[in-house]
Amino acid sequence: MDNGEANSNKLKNQRKLISEKCTACSLCLKDCAFLRKYGHPKTIADSHDSKKVQESVAFECSLCGLCQEVCPEGIDPGQMFLEMRREAVFLGQRAFSEHRPLLKYEKRGISKRYTWYGFPRGCQTILFPGCALSGNRPATVFKLYEHLIKRFPDLGVVLDCCTKPSHDLGREEYFHSLFQEMREYLLGQGIKTVLVACPNCYKIFKEYGAPLQVKTVYEFLAEDKNRERKGIQGSVTVHDPCVTRFEKAIQDAVRNLIQSQGLSIEEMEHHRTKTLCCGEGGAVGLIAPELAGSWGNKIKPETRGKRILTYCAGCVNLLNRRTPTDHVLDFFFEPEATLSGRIKGSKAPITYWNRIRLKKQFQKMVPALVTRERTF
Repeated sequence: MDNGEANSNKLKNQRKLISEKCTACSLCLKDCAFLRKYGHPKTIADSHDSKKVQESVAFECSLCGLCQEVCPEGIDPGQMFLEMRREAVFLGQRAFSEHRPLLKYEKRGISKRYTWYGFPRGCQTILFPGCALSGNRPATVFKLYEHLIKRFPDLGVVLDCCTKPSHDLGREEYFHSLFQEMREYLLGQGIKTVLVACPNCYKIFKEYGAPLQVKTVYEFLAEDKNRERKGIQGSVTVHDPCVTRFEKAIQDAVRNLIQSQGLSIEEMEHHRTKTLCCGEGGAVGLIAPELAGSWGNKIKPETRGKRILTYCAGCVNLLNRRTPTDHVLDFFFEPEATLSGRIKGSKAPITYWNRIRLKKQFQKMVPALVTRERTF
């Protein structure tokens, strides 16, 4: 069975499941402008025509998973939309020019110029900070490394892209070829644990990276009983990235880090498993900005004027356009400056220069026995 046939069968099974189980109860339409625009999951499943995949609506879904959380039948429409995207790519009938900036961003992230692997002697654990955080907040990434090496003296560093953009755009074969090459290289070098700062990287490594173990830096930082307590006063709210919707341990760790510094947390109506997408999910903003923007329109009033702390650099960028939002790692290392709004993330094209400078900084500081720049 070739990839095309396998993808077709997966999509047929997804459509059949949703067609049979979706009762059109409308619970998933309540918070989702995409489903309100195109109809119940059953309607979309029944009307899908591979011969008209050029008109597929799947690329306007944020793939955020909220429909799965609220569905009383336990179905996951997002998986059907992902399979629709994969079918469209395989058939060569869907190539948005609007996606080119994102794919160019990803291409830079896996290039020789931006990648670097550095493994000290005996290295079994690596820090994988991700593309966005390295570009927006390189100083924070380096502070994180300096903090982690106190616990892991042989900590390695990998500056690379997990290629989640290609994954979410349905470029399945391309994604697997790139990610699995990285995975096999890490395993071949004796790496066992990947510490990630990006929730998207966490999702990719968790789903496709075994037997590599993946853990967020937030969980590790929260476990450190000796961390300094600042005694900061005030109240914030927390935005959970949609890719960690069902990751209670990560959600708990972030809240532990915030509250241990003295802050109280006032939760938004939509949080944890019912969190809303920031608007970046599924690259919807590139082709349907009105749908992507609808998420931020719902989030802002739920903050009730509270500053948002989140643990995704992409969420910080999107939400900061509407309401004050900061990264929890900025707060961890510089709480006063963060809460006063003095910590500012960089924007393109400075982000690319930041990543090159961070790479040079790690090349000088990491006592690497094994190194590589990616050329695959």
